Amino acid sequence: MARTYPIEKYRDIGIIAHIDAGKTTFSERVLFYTGISHKVGEVHDGKAVMDWMEQERERGITITSAATTCFWTVNDEEYRINIIDTPGHIDFTVEVQRSLRVLDGAVVVFDGVAGVEPQSETVWRQADKFNVPRICFINKLDRMGASFEKSLESIWQKLSPSALAVTLPIGEESNFRGVIDLLEMKAVIFEGDFGQIIKKEEVPESMLEQAKEWRAKMVEKIAGEDEVLLEKYLAGEEISIEELRASLRKSTIEGKLIPVFCGSALKNKGIQVMLDAIIFYLPNPTDLPPVEGVDPKTEETIKREPSDSESFCALAFKVANDPYVGTLTYFRVYSGSLKKGSYALNTTTGEKERIGRILRMHSAEREEVEEVFAGDIAATVGLKNTSTGHTLCDENNPIILEQIVFPEPVISIRIEPKTKADQEKMGVSLKRLMDEDPTFRVKGDLETAETIISGMGELHLDIIVDRLRREFKIDANVGRPQVAYKETIKTFSEAEGKYVRQSGGRGQYGHVMLKVEPKERESGFEFIDEIKGGAIPKEFIPAIQKGVKEAMDKGVVAGYPMVDLSVTLHDGSFHEVDSSEMAFKIAASMAFQDATKKAKPILLEPIMKLEVVIPADFFGDVIGDLSSRRGKIGETKDRLQMKIIDAKVPLSEMFGYATSLRSLTAGRGTFTMEFDRYEEVPSNISQQIIEGRKT
Repeated sequence: MARTYPIEKYRDIGIIAHIDAGKTTFSERVLFYTGISHKVGEVHDGKAVMDWMEQERERGITITSAATTCFWTVNDEEYRINIIDTPGHIDFTVEVQRSLRVLDGAVVVFDGVAGVEPQSETVWRQADKFNVPRICFINKLDRMGASFEKSLESIWQKLSPSALAVTLPIGEESNFRGVIDLLEMKAVIFEGDFGQIIKKEEVPESMLEQAKEWRAKMVEKIAGEDEVLLEKYLAGEEISIEELRASLRKSTIEGKLIPVFCGSALKNKGIQVMLDAIIFYLPNPTDLPPVEGVDPKTEETIKREPSDSESFCALAFKVANDPYVGTLTYFRVYSGSLKKGSYALNTTTGEKERIGRILRMHSAEREEVEEVFAGDIAATVGLKNTSTGHTLCDENNPIILEQIVFPEPVISIRIEPKTKADQEKMGVSLKRLMDEDPTFRVKGDLETAETIISGMGELHLDIIVDRLRREFKIDANVGRPQVAYKETIKTFSEAEGKYVRQSGGRGQYGHVMLKVEPKERESGFEFIDEIKGGAIPKEFIPAIQKGVKEAMDKGVVAGYPMVDLSVTLHDGSFHEVDSSEMAFKIAASMAFQDATKKAKPILLEPIMKLEVVIPADFFGDVIGDLSSRRGKIGETKDRLQMKIIDAKVPLSEMFGYATSLRSLTAGRGTFTMEFDRYEEVPSNISQQIIEGRKT
């Protein structure tokens, strides 16, 4: 089967944004204009195509990233656009991260009233981390209080001074009726019931001067990134639209410039211009450097060009449970091609997987294909041992692509099935949900025989429990949310551990001397082996490291996991006959506990970054409430008649905040919250946690 579209005609893009910026509405319009859906789906009606889960339709939010393929024609050439619509809510950050890892470009959607919001900054930083070229769309310009200039200003201040206006709105709020294309200096008006009729007119007289000013700024910025154009610009020569477009494309792909467009997805204005921009400015797979990975045999870095003639390599970026076909594994093909019925090697696990069926996904719909090629995003059914971040490749040319690193959960709840029948089903179901979502963890508490589930926030766990009930038909009792505290140490300390047992026959002998010292926050754990002259034989070192790690899982202050410290094994002794791995493991655990007790151990708690939007009348009450929750107030600003408060608040004080805020502000306040960092718990609170009074 031959490739239908050349790879240069591919665009693999994601749509990312803060919650409620209108991202799903934007995606729905894209599907409508590209002919994929024949009627416009609306989020507020619960009819959005891309939001296919029941919970998404009920709550009007996106929970999982949905993949779809559509086609768009520019200058009589048809292009294939693979789109992933990602969630905006920070509890589902895993969906954004794994999508950005496999995308070539992104469209970042902003609310024209609110401008840059906290989670817009989070997704922007994630796109920076993966070097994803992006273009911006300032949405909702038909709303009261919308301002293109203020939103653009907030992008310059908070995200990047490289943002560059390529279109201007004609009118704002209720008078918004179209956009001015600054490259072509034409007004683009959208008519018909769904804005499907596009008319290009002369720029309105009243906006001509303003448009000329903006165009001059745009040309100057584009020329500033291109030596050839800069010479022309400085010599006062006219630069053609084609030259400007080619140069802007190059600068966007290199991350030097970020084109900004505007419109209103709900009112069907500006989307077609944005689709053209995706083709004009975002990269195809061959515009980007070849993907890099490691040869599992030699550990050398190897590259794979985005070409069908290279050997096959792909990254599995998402696992989903589909009620009709079973486990779906989404993957992005970086090089080569993959046929249905063939085998692929999972280099992460070292196992071979048979590719039974290949599906091209369209949100929850699917189309079977015989073969996929470099640049494709597809899904396959029934892989046994492949999960998020695993590499699939040709077994004769193995490669391991860079893994995706996910944040640690910050909140836990206890969960127990209501009936004995549910008990057996629950274990299997939780495992399937854990395979789908790497930020969701399940562990059993050995002391109480309870199951504890952990995630990124209350909403995250709420959705998990809801999915257990609906998809897996399991009813469960859920405990109160608990904070994922951690422990660390403040000073250097050392200790020795000796485990000696004599019992007639062969005894047990293990003796180690350890040093512990604190490391910077978020820097993790480090084990250093400084044994010289064979004081402890090499084969016992892994057992010592294991003993330390097991002791770290149960800290010395209140039994929480220990983080951010280094352990140095510097001396010890062994017995020719009695020494064993078990003895050294126990000795290491004893020495570690002893050393950490002397190293001023402390509790750490997750601190959340909070943005509260409230009417000005309630400002004092809300500030007072945040202070009573140990909140540190950052800046406060005005947005129309609303006040915005930025604060950092411990997660333990934020349970039930949504209800409190509603009652304080007569139901008019809203807030968004995301994890910021871990900080030391004040000693009085620490004492309460240790005594178990505060969960």
